[in-house]
Amino acid sequence: MSSSPSSSGSDRDLSSRNTLAVFPGSFDPVTVGHIDLIERSSEVFDKVIVAVACNQEKTPLFTVAERIEMIDSIFADNPRIEVETFQGLLIDYLIKRDAHVIIRGLRAVSDFEYEFQMALMNRKLAPGIETFFMTSSALYTYVSSRIVKELASLGGDVSDLVHPLVEKKIKAKYDR
Repeated sequence: MSSSPSSSGSDRDLSSRNTLAVFPGSFDPVTVGHIDLIERSSEVFDKVIVAVACNQEKTPLFTVAERIEMIDSIFADNPRIEVETFQGLLIDYLIKRDAHVIIRGLRAVSDFEYEFQMALMNRKLAPGIETFFMTSSALYTYVSSRIVKELASLGGDVSDLVHPLVEKKIKAKYDR
């Protein structure tokens, strides 16, 4: 049974507009889990912006420019993926870009509580913006940027946790 947008009761006709989604994060560094979610998102949405956050409170391993360059290189062959940076409120950035979807990844149930609160706050700030939750692939549920950095700093092998380009950059940072 098919239904037209007018028969669904919705005022929004998502089928007639290009859907721009934003996947925000620090991506310090971008992991195989991030890559998986970004690739899968690009199959769902017309365009995905990977929005690298400038967080002044954190001391990153990579500069924002380095993170953007790595992500750009990884997705150079996918015209549906763009990489940008933003500062301040995510909602302000989405409004500026005329985006209507925030993509958030969930690795475990513990992620859901925080992400749910953020989604509700974002909806309060901008009711027309939706949060789209994607679960991590089972292979990547334990992978996080924090774990990658800790393992790499101790001389551990991160080759199955990050893209080869990122692994090379991490090794250069830790001079190994």
